[in-house]
Amino acid sequence: MTDGLTLVPPRLVPPLDPDFRPVVLANRAFQKEVAEAGVGVPLVLGLERANGELSRFETQVFPSAHPRAAANLMYVERLVKFLLWQRGGWRVYVGGPHEIGEYIQACYSPAGVRKFDYHFMGEDVYEQTFTVTICAAAEVPPVNESGRALGRHLDGCRIGFDLGASDRKVSAVIDGEPVYSEEVVWEPRKQTDPDYHYREIMTALKTAAAKMPRVDAIGGSSAGIYVNNRAMIASLFRGIPKDRFDEIKDLFLRIRKELGVPLEIINDGDVTALAGSMSLEDNGILGIALGSSEAAGYVDMNGHIVSWLSELAFAPIDYRPNGPLDEWSGDIGCGSQYFSQQCVFRLAAKAGIVIPNDVTDAEKLKFVQEKLEAGHAGALKIWQSMGYFMGYGVAHYADFYEIKQVLILGRCTSGRGGQLILDGADEVLKTEFPELAARIHMQLPDEKSRRVGQSIAAASLPQIIH
Repeated sequence: MTDGLTLVPPRLVPPLDPDFRPVVLANRAFQKEVAEAGVGVPLVLGLERANGELSRFETQVFPSAHPRAAANLMYVERLVKFLLWQRGGWRVYVGGPHEIGEYIQACYSPAGVRKFDYHFMGEDVYEQTFTVTICAAAEVPPVNESGRALGRHLDGCRIGFDLGASDRKVSAVIDGEPVYSEEVVWEPRKQTDPDYHYREIMTALKTAAAKMPRVDAIGGSSAGIYVNNRAMIASLFRGIPKDRFDEIKDLFLRIRKELGVPLEIINDGDVTALAGSMSLEDNGILGIALGSSEAAGYVDMNGHIVSWLSELAFAPIDYRPNGPLDEWSGDIGCGSQYFSQQCVFRLAAKAGIVIPNDVTDAEKLKFVQEKLEAGHAGALKIWQSMGYFMGYGVAHYADFYEIKQVLILGRCTSGRGGQLILDGADEVLKTEFPELAARIHMQLPDEKSRRVGQSIAAASLPQIIH
């Protein structure tokens, strides 16, 4: 699949993953080559989502007759893949050389190499037939974006919750101050009965409710894609049979009706970004949570949460042909394998660490983190590698988001690991991308914000109508 596209080795090599080939370096090498050839032609990608919203991405490629035109195919296919998971879309407009459109059409078809994405983005998320429309660059429709001024409501007695793949968290919040918080270990991905999720979530909500005189509103975050408080799909619910998934889709509408208060639930990455925006009192924030998978979210320069997916766990950051496989989507080199406990587990064997098999994933991560805190040389290399991954990943993300601040958090950043990731990422930006290092500030939240910031931000989502 690498035909014609130059894979550039990083100057800072992850110590446990020397074959890593950053997307950002390959893309920039391709763009430089096109520019130096002096014959580039425009390529415009349009991604249509729900309610007629549309994103555009514009670049240059080699003309069809050029000897290097074969490199266009991988370059554009990987762009489409990234954009689909960053912004979402059930229709992709490919405006440019016709053979590129035909290639994307073949890849993103029911029998194509991206058949997972075809079904996921079409039927599962947007409830449409996924479509690739081939056209001239000038025929791609104009941008139609919107953002929601969601959250930042702190009045009253609120519940904030976060549903992760390893634990569920809930907080009782009164006028912006948490009065109770708890974390409960669970393993929702193995469950096949929607009632399990209903019972666990209701138990959490009732526990928090008992700590306050009343409940005025409930806000939540969870891994997955949520549209109008409906769970369209999520790895969290991957054990639920397809013929019962409608019970999950409407789960939070059911809970809202039963409890009789405003309830809003959105992607956990967006709540991460909102929490960062609230605590830093700034906008243009990309939040990246390194937990059971990679969760990302974005607050734009206007302080709004955009309707993009920001499911960067499934967006590629590594172009090597033998990259680690995401077992859900079937693709390689995606963020989930670099910015999560999955990365820790993947690199542990290379670090000389044997992880127990008969414990939960949360306990497996804790086992490796204890090695790190004890000064194990191999464990140190795991987090150093993740830091270098993060630096190249953020440089890539900066080509698609307008970023002032990057907030890194999540279970993998606890203890010494968080600073190691931050230090490695900063080193990459300063070494390879000094122009980004000058304008993007990367940081970890303080310990209090790590534990309660997400809960407060989630609790602030609904507006109480007095």
